[in-house]
Amino acid sequence: MLATIKGYYEKGRIVMSEEAPVQSKTEVIITFLTEQANKPAKRQPGGLKGKISLPDDFNEPLSDLNDYM
Repeated sequence: MLATIKGYYEKGRIVMSEEAPVQSKTEVIITFLTEQANKPAKRQPGGLKGKISLPDDFNEPLSDLNDYM
């Protein structure tokens, strides 16, 4: 069984914000969410310039759709 419980780490202790869904000794995996991990990456305007291109005939009708027009 996998379960996720929110809590926090302070002064060498982990404090859970809610009750654990198990009653016996159980292995756990602890993931620390640092402030940096919570912030989305800052977008850089023009970051994809020169990496994306559209063909010259982009707005032309597709020949595959001739039967429907």
